[in-house]
Amino acid sequence: MPTLENDRLVFRFPQIEEKANFFISFQRTLRIPDTETTYPLPPGFGDFPLRHAEDYAGKRSAAAVLRGGVVLPMWQAEAMWLRFLSLGPDWGLDFPVAIKVAAGKINAVTGETWRAGLHREPQDYMVAPAQPWLDGFAVEAGVIRQFVAMPLGEGYSVEGQLTGEEEWGGLQIEVMPLKADVWQKVRREHKRTGRIMTDSKAPAVACSVPEPEMGLAAGGRMKQEIYPDRFALDDWDTSASDRVFVSLLNAKDWKSVTGENAPNQPPTADDYAQAGLPWFDCYGVDQPPLPGGAKLAGVKSLASLFEQQTGVALPNSGDIDTCAPNLIGPGVAPRQIRPGKW
Repeated sequence: MPTLENDRLVFRFPQIEEKANFFISFQRTLRIPDTETTYPLPPGFGDFPLRHAEDYAGKRSAAAVLRGGVVLPMWQAEAMWLRFLSLGPDWGLDFPVAIKVAAGKINAVTGETWRAGLHREPQDYMVAPAQPWLDGFAVEAGVIRQFVAMPLGEGYSVEGQLTGEEEWGGLQIEVMPLKADVWQKVRREHKRTGRIMTDSKAPAVACSVPEPEMGLAAGGRMKQEIYPDRFALDDWDTSASDRVFVSLLNAKDWKSVTGENAPNQPPTADDYAQAGLPWFDCYGVDQPPLPGGAKLAGVKSLASLFEQQTGVALPNSGDIDTCAPNLIGPGVAPRQIRPGKW
């Protein structure tokens, strides 16, 4: 069963590997401009605070409490990204896990309605440690639309666009480990060669209730690849999965529910660009990305819906000039050290 530790979800599978841990944190970030420009990766501004949902049963709806999980605060039109960190028992050997992420029970990788288990054709999950993060809905190969919080009931969420209803909101997360025998093969191969083994059978493709709570809309376009699974589908132990429902509470209601001050509102992308602060570009593993969800490709962005509903442009949503992004990720060669004369 997952635990909440230092504002992170922690998943452990001691029946398979006693010393392995997998962490998910929810990162505050810039909301990038919501135009047809595709932007590099924005920075993280630290973790959103996470709290146990059941601790506030008297201040939230019965339906919200029944979902369990955790709750975090987001300002209207604030963006987030999910950071994945997998730690194994040995240096250089991380513990692989499969991760499913949905928003309003809409799969963020495929756009399909949530369903149990793992699936290919299309692949509806990600694999850590190869996948270090997720910033939004996969709309095409190498491009996501950013996760942006908006109140439920106003028609902005991807859930509302694809189902016609806004019942769930929040994020739904499921994590599954490798089967024990597959993990032991991985460990033996790593000990022999120093490399992480992947199965050759894997296919090449890829109460006073504050209202409303929040769902996730599709924001601006960002460069980000979702990588195909290199293990065989049957290598994953779906019977050992753990699930967490992450409710998103409007930050303006955070203090009335928890007694804690809400985080400050984040800077705008224009504020950040004017300060000359860095952007990032990730060079990942050498494999083609997943193509993105066909249903997600047709989802309207938050800015277009906002203008359609209100007749005015979404504030802080125009294009900006960014500096050249810093290169990060496993595909970037380390910079050599100049020896000098001494």
